[in-house]
Amino acid sequence: MSATTASTSPPAESSGYRWLALIAVIVGAFVAILNNSLINVALPKLTNVFGSTTDRIQWVLTGYMLASGVIIPISGYMGDRLGYKKFFIISLGVFTLGTLFCALAWSDTSLIIARIIAGLGGGVIMPISMSIIYKIMPREQIGTALGLWGVSAMVAPAVGPTLSGYLIELFNWRFLFIINIPVAVLAIVLVSVLLKETETVKGKAFDTWGFLLAATSAGTLLYALSNGQSKGWTSFEIVALFFVSFWSLVFLLWVETGKKDPIIDLSLFKNFTYTLSIIAASLVTIGLFGGVFLTPIFLQNIQGVSPIDTGIILIPQAIAMAIMMPIAGRLFDKVGVIPLGLIGLILMSIMTYELHRLTVDTPFAWLETVLAIRGIGIGLCMMPLSTAGMNAVAPQQVGNASSLSNLIRQVASSMGIAVLTALMQQRTTLHAQHIAESVSETSVQYFQSILGTSTMSSLGGIIQREAMAWGIADTFLISSLPLFITIPLVLLFKKRKKAPEVQAS
Repeated sequence: MSATTASTSPPAESSGYRWLALIAVIVGAFVAILNNSLINVALPKLTNVFGSTTDRIQWVLTGYMLASGVIIPISGYMGDRLGYKKFFIISLGVFTLGTLFCALAWSDTSLIIARIIAGLGGGVIMPISMSIIYKIMPREQIGTALGLWGVSAMVAPAVGPTLSGYLIELFNWRFLFIINIPVAVLAIVLVSVLLKETETVKGKAFDTWGFLLAATSAGTLLYALSNGQSKGWTSFEIVALFFVSFWSLVFLLWVETGKKDPIIDLSLFKNFTYTLSIIAASLVTIGLFGGVFLTPIFLQNIQGVSPIDTGIILIPQAIAMAIMMPIAGRLFDKVGVIPLGLIGLILMSIMTYELHRLTVDTPFAWLETVLAIRGIGIGLCMMPLSTAGMNAVAPQQVGNASSLSNLIRQVASSMGIAVLTALMQQRTTLHAQHIAESVSETSVQYFQSILGTSTMSSLGGIIQREAMAWGIADTFLISSLPLFITIPLVLLFKKRKKAPEVQAS
């Protein structure tokens, strides 16, 4: 009983301690996210270095993602059992060790194994860090704290591509991992020195069956979503994975119902505000990640922009998000989720919709402006939508709530990328057919007689480039739909002022 009681409110520490501890948590979260964003644009380079294939080197990302998805469900249990500080340090240590092995890799196989090790540590860093914030900060300052913490989640993916390009161009691929090691070590030192241990829950049994079923369901689903496009959505392998994932989820729900210490606490879904927050954040994540992967494809494959310059073009959006998230955090503590969510979602939805106007000749200035305004919207709405749900959860459930919400968002991001990639390719193929049909046979013969056969061979490339631009524009239009759908959902949030007062007393 004492452990539960102690965990219901933040310790009576000084304000200085809380903010110093928050800095340590933010550094740890930043390095984990930066690591992945550095690797995304470096896959072609790694393919050449190791003489590997595109499908095989893709496991550098897939292995990390699967390890993260499998390990996330245990973050709440391990934090309660060992203490959140200790488990955070262990996670950072495993992540650092895996990253060091990545830097020393001598083959694609060794690199993939090292990334899986890093994923086992890195996968729980975000849910654990969020839980720690709820352990150390009073509820009236949670919005501000999570706003600062959220900067790492938003800025690292934007900085990563540019930094990755410079590292590969000026040094070599090993620095993609070496650069993370001192930051990760710094995070371990800061957490060890600045953060005090949380209360532990003694005698809490480990839910073995729940963990195995949750890991199986999440792992098979994430793998199917990430490989469905390349292997074929109707292929036996992908269909079988969806089958296993579905029935693992069904058995998980059956096993966890009524259990005393479940690995997945289904009672959280009885909380309307938390469930609404999960749904809204998942829809926004789908729309957000649509832009994250579509914009680099448009710039590099259609406009011929280098990875370094792509990152530079994306910097205004990152700056906008970095500025707005702390502001949104402070405003959230004063005005709540509804006004921030509405304004942010309206900006994000309209600007994502505006990106359906992209063409082959779209000016960089227009794109940077639209993305920057979109970044303001993201910064305003993302953190409040998540925080509103977490604030509605009982303090002793924060660990499980954080791990569950992070797992669902990871699935939502993978699902969004998978679905939008399939739509982009489908629309590109359709537009290519329409463009080709619109070019009459007489016109083709005329241009061939003037330009010659060799030049005409590039006509197909021009058609494909134009079709891909239209396909990406259509996909941006579709990705704006879940954002528009979320706008009325925000109105369902209700301010609950009494609950925090009761918990703090």
